[in-house]
Amino acid sequence: MHPVSSALLSWYDRNARVLPWRGIHDSYRTWVSEAMLQQTRVETVLPYYSRFLSRFPTLSSLAEADESDVLKHWEGLGYYSRARNLLAGARQVMRDFNGSLPQDPEKLRKISGIGPYMAGAIASIAFDIPVPAVDGNVIRVISRLYNIVEDASRPAVRRKIESIAAELVPPERPGDHNQALMDLGSGICVPGTPDCSRCPLSSFCRSLSSGNPADLPVLPKSRPQKVIPWTVLIIRSGGRVLLRRRTEKLLQGLWCFPMVEGCLTPEEAAEAAYKALGLPARILCSCGKARHVFTHQVWDMNLISLLSETDLPAPKGYCWIPVPDIRKIALPSAMNAAVRALDE
Repeated sequence: MHPVSSALLSWYDRNARVLPWRGIHDSYRTWVSEAMLQQTRVETVLPYYSRFLSRFPTLSSLAEADESDVLKHWEGLGYYSRARNLLAGARQVMRDFNGSLPQDPEKLRKISGIGPYMAGAIASIAFDIPVPAVDGNVIRVISRLYNIVEDASRPAVRRKIESIAAELVPPERPGDHNQALMDLGSGICVPGTPDCSRCPLSSFCRSLSSGNPADLPVLPKSRPQKVIPWTVLIIRSGGRVLLRRRTEKLLQGLWCFPMVEGCLTPEEAAEAAYKALGLPARILCSCGKARHVFTHQVWDMNLISLLSETDLPAPKGYCWIPVPDIRKIALPSAMNAAVRALDE
């Protein structure tokens, strides 16, 4: 075993977090946990993981589920494409792999939503296959450990990091090794200033010796998020409210209130409801503002409550939903402020 791996596993044995998806060899549960953990903190995932598995305890039960039900149980966790990919992948496994996730990482990568990192995580954690699982945490740890000062986003440098990560994976306990690297990257070798005094690998760390661990990894500067102003129309009608299920890539399959780009006054909002939706409506009130941050954009939302006639049909692509049923359908957290406005 490589000395780095030996030191890492010794540290992990003393400090590993107790998590419900650890200590088991269940490829479905590993898959669900890894899908949820993508770009999401462990503390956020924990309650969702338990609820999701209570509703979909097996891969076959997930494969048989309706997308709307899956999205509802993912509600609030964000990055909803993960849930859609998980559902599509479960159906693919039932169809193409006789209902069982394959052990081969290359076959795993052919399943919807499973990329190189997740394939390595599932193979090593669930099946004890000695392959790396390289995510952002591992890129950071390896870059600092081996003082890689080149741009880690370049394909050649990424391959170099993946090659080093593969050399470190021991044939025994590969899953624990990969999870230990993730824990190290998320708790000690963190972005910005790492806590080198607590690091079990400090004696091996070349960037620490060079005095520059906080400068690594080298990555291109991210582009600033685009801020988009929206007016959210909360249109009531006889105990119902108007919603539509989005077909756009962002928040696809989730229910949202009608939205008009721009920050409109209540009068302009009523006019927009008529022009865009064909619904004559009178102003009830302005419900304030809300802001929701996505990965690449920010929604600055102005909330306007309107009242429409009770006998008008819903515009094409929209539905009148009874207000008490709002919480039964899958809405993104971006709509939380609008939902709260219904109760006011």
